[in-house]
Amino acid sequence: MEQVSTLERSIRTVLIVLVLVFFLFPIFWILLMSFQNNDQILRIPPSIVFEPTLDNYLTLITGKLQTTAGNLDIAFLKNLGNSLLLSTGSVILSLILGVPAAYAFARFKFRLGENIAFTLLSFRFAPPLLVLLPLSLYFKQLGLTDSYFGLIWIYQLICLPLILWIVRGYFEDVSPDIEHAYRVAGHSWWTTFRKIAIPLARPGIAAAGLLAFIFAWNNFVFALILASADKQPVTVGALAFVTASGIQYGQIAAAIVLSVMPTLLLALYAQRYLVEGLSLGAVKG
Repeated sequence: MEQVSTLERSIRTVLIVLVLVFFLFPIFWILLMSFQNNDQILRIPPSIVFEPTLDNYLTLITGKLQTTAGNLDIAFLKNLGNSLLLSTGSVILSLILGVPAAYAFARFKFRLGENIAFTLLSFRFAPPLLVLLPLSLYFKQLGLTDSYFGLIWIYQLICLPLILWIVRGYFEDVSPDIEHAYRVAGHSWWTTFRKIAIPLARPGIAAAGLLAFIFAWNNFVFALILASADKQPVTVGALAFVTASGIQYGQIAAAIVLSVMPTLLLALYAQRYLVEGLSLGAVKG
């Protein structure tokens, strides 16, 4: 058995520490900024030694922002709730539509099947401004303008292609013989799909749902153009911290900690399923 020398082990440890510091330091610095005021953040040279304050978090919770230009009302908690509603709703809708579609593309071969699948995937890479104008016109005709359902329907354009292609790879990895044997035993197609196919593809479904949730949560353009102030997610609501008296860096950092950090922790928690799902989706797709 090959032995690793002490020098090699030490070098490897140092390299791992350097990589961790490189990637985690921005997150650490944002966390520090969330406990500082603007004067502390903008001082030169910067310092990690300061007197911490909770004013930034109190501002987000109370919705009262004090600036040199006056007091402003912000709706961070409302925006945070909107983000949760829009992201969760779009992922659920995309799973309802995408999982059966992914199974159909994986199990059945039909004319123009690959073309249709690639067209759905192209929605993910299309510039948002390309679809905003026709969607806004259709939404006015349908009465969906500035509604939660309309925004969720738009958000599923982000989630559905990811779910479709990642879950399709998992269904293709499951042997059709297992499902065929279950069908021979007298079970219906729907029962086979529900009790055999979905449980076997569950890691891929979890990975796709998680990734779609993160992409929907971070979306900015759709909500900026199509949502009013009371329905804007936190990514758009953060613009309230750009005031006439300047940018409120401390409040922005605190907002990032409260809104972005949970999605990062969720991704780290499910990283095994996420990486596995992405790998199979790339190989099978």
